[in-house]
Amino acid sequence: MTSKQRAYLKGLAMNIEPILSLGKASLTPEFTNSVAEALAARELVKINVLKNCMDDPREIAAIIAERTKSEIVQVIGRKIVFYKESKDKKKIELPKSK
Repeated sequence: MTSKQRAYLKGLAMNIEPILSLGKASLTPEFTNSVAEALAARELVKINVLKNCMDDPREIAAIIAERTKSEIVQVIGRKIVFYKESKDKKKIELPKSK
């Protein structure tokens, strides 16, 4: 992903609310499945890491991205944004890379 594409996705992510919250239980297979399903439906997903989750949001982001084969758009504080291009329901058109 190019920096231009990442900047475009960050702009889109500013206007969406977190749809999933990660709490005390931290990363479970069920949570990872929820993220994968949300990515398949929406392509761009924002997650909120609650204060009672003791894990580092950057580490969590890396693990989720690896498990769901998605890209980390950004990690700001306790908010994580992921992007995964959908094969069937393409909603987001990324700027072309040169």
